[in-house]
Amino acid sequence: MSRVVNRFLVACCIVTASMSVSLVSNAALPFLSTDKGEIPSLAPMLDKATPAIVSISVEGTQVSRQRVPEMFKHFFGGTEEQVQERPFKGLGSGVIIDAKKGYVVTNNHVVDNADEIIVKLTDGREFKAKKLGADEQSDIALLKIEPDALAAMPLADSDELRVGDFVVAIGNPFGLNQTVTSGIVSALGRSGLNIGGYENFIQTDAAINRGNSGGALVSLRGELVGINTAIFGPNGGNVGIGFAIPSNMMKSLVDQIIEFGEVRRGLLGIMGQDIDSGLSDAMNLDVNQGAFVSEVSPDSAAEKGGIQAGDIITEINGRSVVSFQELRAKVASKGAGTKLELTVLRKGKREKINVVLGDATQNVVVAKEIHPALEGATLTNGKSEQGDNGVIISNIESRSPASRIGLQDGDVIIGINRKKVDNLVQLRTELEDAQGVIALNVKRGISSLYLVIRQ
Repeated sequence: MSRVVNRFLVACCIVTASMSVSLVSNAALPFLSTDKGEIPSLAPMLDKATPAIVSISVEGTQVSRQRVPEMFKHFFGGTEEQVQERPFKGLGSGVIIDAKKGYVVTNNHVVDNADEIIVKLTDGREFKAKKLGADEQSDIALLKIEPDALAAMPLADSDELRVGDFVVAIGNPFGLNQTVTSGIVSALGRSGLNIGGYENFIQTDAAINRGNSGGALVSLRGELVGINTAIFGPNGGNVGIGFAIPSNMMKSLVDQIIEFGEVRRGLLGIMGQDIDSGLSDAMNLDVNQGAFVSEVSPDSAAEKGGIQAGDIITEINGRSVVSFQELRAKVASKGAGTKLELTVLRKGKREKINVVLGDATQNVVVAKEIHPALEGATLTNGKSEQGDNGVIISNIESRSPASRIGLQDGDVIIGINRKKVDNLVQLRTELEDAQGVIALNVKRGISSLYLVIRQ
């Protein structure tokens, strides 16, 4: 089970072999001991940490749809689409975060479309797992197994991480039962990787390979600082650039899944961009990092809190924000109704602004809140006539931007730039990530067409 996105490889693959081997890399790590005769080792910490790391094997059916060209429709009974179902098997990793309740965290792409999920512990025991919920946009899934004499890993405050901190990555690459590698935190708040969804990664040079998806990035205290998710691999292998979802972001999402069975993402209601030297010089700004606010949506949490276009958001709850992408990811990991204190730079002066996040998952939204080109329409989660999940267009205003790009009442947006869109959350995410020309894949009755937005 693997996928490649612009040279970035999600660290999970299909394998058939399983070997009981444990390896530790030779990266130099600090060791504190008062016993001069004691050999430097991570073993004492790993003895406590590794029982919380599990191997995950899945079986399921992958459904793919392909549009049938007009000239070949008579070969397929006149249908618009050809549907194929293919069975698959895959392996990944996971982390036990609550021993009493049997909660296991992994990546969504490890268990997506799985009909059966088996969790194997380091002591050889196996459990059938139930998926309690998942969030595709952040690539997090929560599983539950029988809470029978389990060991959980304590969570660290990932906001306390610094570049240069030593970490170890624990997982099950290539079907090996457990592998431990070591390295440092290479960068924080990494975004712009075009992996999709919400990007706010910890970057590490600890070796992460295929099959490590869902495994743990651990501090030298034996605490979970991140969930290993992706690697930079031009040839599919490790080159010392791996990415993990911060534990604080993971915990916020998991808490929502536990409470609601889904992620009810918070919404601030702004559009903006990163601050670079060009923008800083053009607008005579006093800072070179932060989240620049270019537009505030009407009646949004941001407008109600007093945020204005031209503001620069530099902190959330006292924690620094270096880019718009980092702000977006952190807000998205918070639940609807969450109260935040934002530090804003306005006309050279710093202000504290309190906001209460709106609900990004509400079923009906005014289209302008998602993208200016869609202004003049109402958007609703729904299905096309063929049963495809998507976003239904209604209440199109004449001569509006939505009308000018060709949208009509009853259209269903099912994709953007060849990426599938099932709901409003995904539509918002893909539009925010898109650069340059945007192609909307629209279902109109039994027809499928593309409408172009030029930014």
